[in-house]
Amino acid sequence: MGAVAYRLALPLELSFIHPVFHISMLRKYILDSSQLLEAPVTPLDDKLSYEEEPMAIIDRQVRKLGSKEIVFVKVLWRNNIVEEFTWEVEKDIQAKYPHLFQSTDKAVDASEDFVNLSIRVDSS
Repeated sequence: MGAVAYRLALPLELSFIHPVFHISMLRKYILDSSQLLEAPVTPLDDKLSYEEEPMAIIDRQVRKLGSKEIVFVKVLWRNNIVEEFTWEVEKDIQAKYPHLFQSTDKAVDASEDFVNLSIRVDSS
């Protein structure tokens, strides 16, 4: 291109990135095979986005909105890099991911079998 700008041949997946870069943004690449990492393969759609899968229901809460009561669930989402939690409407999540509620129902039933005990410890 010129003395201070380079045009890179980017793959089609990166066609949304402008291919011309100033020389100050580029560095010489030296191959070091010990630094290579296997990147997990994530299926992407046309907009280069993907749908995360929920891993578990962590909590449940009823919120009042005027005269209505709406049940929310705290969902653990896991993508390739981080885990995050979001509050979602229970009906929406249950319709889309019914398998998450089978395990939480069992956990709720099992927790009813336990009795809370208070133990007093004297610190003398």
